[in-house]
Amino acid sequence: MDPALRLRLMTEADLAFADGLRGIVGWNQTLKDWQRLLGYEPQGCFIAEWSGSPVGTATTTRYGTELAWIGMLLVHPDCRGRGVGRALLEHCLTSLKGTPCIKLDATPLGKMLYDKLGFEVEWPLTRWECKYFMEPPAALLTEAGRGHPRNPANESIEGLAQDAAPRASETSRIAHHASRTLKPLDASLAAQLGRLDSHAFGISRAAMLERLVAGSSRALVAISEGGELDGYGLLREGAKASYLGPVVADLSAGGTALVNALLSHAKGRPIYWDVPDVNAAATGLAKELGFSPQRHLIRMYLGANKHPGNPAQCFAIADPSIG
Repeated sequence: MDPALRLRLMTEADLAFADGLRGIVGWNQTLKDWQRLLGYEPQGCFIAEWSGSPVGTATTTRYGTELAWIGMLLVHPDCRGRGVGRALLEHCLTSLKGTPCIKLDATPLGKMLYDKLGFEVEWPLTRWECKYFMEPPAALLTEAGRGHPRNPANESIEGLAQDAAPRASETSRIAHHASRTLKPLDASLAAQLGRLDSHAFGISRAAMLERLVAGSSRALVAISEGGELDGYGLLREGAKASYLGPVVADLSAGGTALVNALLSHAKGRPIYWDVPDVNAAATGLAKELGFSPQRHLIRMYLGANKHPGNPAQCFAIADPSIG
């Protein structure tokens, strides 16, 4: 490693630089996303310095002891070609030593580096973009009630779900869509939410979901006629566009209903939506709603992929930085 290059832990004081670098490369995360990543894994977020000045970032996110994620691998354009990105990636891998499986979402260009380090392709995904979403889908009937503001600090997913419940005056705004009901995240369904998400993602990420729910502008669940939760979805604000995800559903009807309801809340704004290519229902819906492919990514893994999950249930991932 070049002696001018130094790698160290990220601190709160680095977040302004990190978000500024994110803005330079044009990614959609926000300062709140950086705060969530650092708060979740304070010993797993890193800064690269060149001759004493910060020039790069990388983050890691652990899901229990079986799976970890690498994200936000960024290098300032003026410092590319010096080995900074590779050094950050190898530093992340060293910090995650002993983790059976490590994953990331790679750009086609970044894939060349990951190939050299032994990562394997799991499945491709596509970012779908709508530059100005105007009309809610015709299939949507009545939009579900909006949740109240939430504080992510030291709260359980059950508490966050309770905050998302509608006021008494809003209960009439719960939507009935085909054979399922859409409503704000309810505390009584938190356990089912965890089971559904773990099956789709491959492993529990309940602690991260708490934070994502807290940071969402909309959090909905789909309830079947039998009263079972068969889907959930979130909409969050991004630096460049509203971000749809994660959205997880057992059946395409539930996923479609959730996407329609969430998008109706983002009317008049640009939207980003990252979809596993294997989910034909979500891909078809994106096309029908006027979305266009913006970029392609490749989900990759290093190690034993014993918990692959089911991408056909993922109508939208949570974010390339965390899965």
